[in-house]
Amino acid sequence: MPTVYATVPRSEADELAQSLVEAKLVACVNRFDCQSVYRWDGEVHDDPETILLAKTSEDCVEAAVQRLEEIHPYEVPCIEVFEEADAIEPFMQWINTVTTPTNSTSDSTDTGT
Repeated sequence: MPTVYATVPRSEADELAQSLVEAKLVACVNRFDCQSVYRWDGEVHDDPETILLAKTSEDCVEAAVQRLEEIHPYEVPCIEVFEEADAIEPFMQWINTVTTPTNSTSDSTDTGT
């Protein structure tokens, strides 16, 4: 079960997370506000951002990353994929069920994650 990690402007975090879930590319997205210090165009910046942790399936991870690249406002966005081999089986099954775009099962299974 991969997790897509991305940093985004705080003002865009809700819309980006919602877009990924509505497209069924990810099962859920956790958002954490942070302060990022980085070098860009020869200058050091210190900006408020939001970390997105998007849980997805092996079948959808490439499409989720591609979609995030398309809608992300940064010229060079921070998007990384972490492989979560140790997630519990019921959680992995839920991820696989809700991230299948042709899924015909009910979305009533909610873990609140």
